[in-house]
Amino acid sequence: MYKIGDFSKLSKTTIKALRYYEKEGLLKPAFIDPNTSYRFYESSQLTDISKIISLRQAGLSIKNIKNIFNGSSMVDILDNRKNEIEDNLIKLNTELSKIKYLMEGINMQNEIIIKKIPSYTVYFRDKVISNFGEVTEFVLETGALCIKANPTLKCITPDYCYISYLDGEYKEENIKVRYAQAVDGIGKETEEIKFMNTPEVLVASIYHKGAYDSLRDSYNIILKYIEDNNYEIVDNVRECYIDGCWNKDDENDYLTEIQFPIKKK
Repeated sequence: MYKIGDFSKLSKTTIKALRYYEKEGLLKPAFIDPNTSYRFYESSQLTDISKIISLRQAGLSIKNIKNIFNGSSMVDILDNRKNEIEDNLIKLNTELSKIKYLMEGINMQNEIIIKKIPSYTVYFRDKVISNFGEVTEFVLETGALCIKANPTLKCITPDYCYISYLDGEYKEENIKVRYAQAVDGIGKETEEIKFMNTPEVLVASIYHKGAYDSLRDSYNIILKYIEDNNYEIVDNVRECYIDGCWNKDDENDYLTEIQFPIKKK
């Protein structure tokens, strides 16, 4: 058996940490001298401390580690932790994108971000609009229709919504569009409002600052990137309106994120 100091060296764990794990019931000494209160550990416990350290480095709480040592499924607990990390990464990537935009200003238009958009529950509505000038009215009208049918339904945080164009070609009149908004659950469908679960998708993303009639410039940049980097487009483009007429007076301050669902060729 090893004294606590020797065990500390062998396991590369501080004595303070060993005492903490003892207090929490995770790793009790194999023997405590009743006269001196000296703590002794067995070599077999090196495996236990190594496992504890690995699980802690993976971000698991003491409670979760206790559950694993008490027989709970380590796979299930690690899978839950994995999902938490992935959710946090999505939020952090969104924040990082916004920070980069604020720091780099207009240069953000030339930066392409490859990221995963997770699966969402969304309500959506399809409609043929006369021209692009009707998009904002269509979005607001769709939201009002959904709220009328589902007054307790909530949008997710952080928010995610987009417009996609469903025609097989570019059109400036009689354009078939879809507005989708991520929400916290499936609601009541109506003749116009429907619900679905969107699959996780990899996208190439670019931020565009300026009026909507100049979006073509950012489209050209991102489409060239997709072609040059051996990607192919797998679904309709998504336009996410971050800043627009609802919170900006000047069209030059509008901010739109363009997302192309892609995969490697």
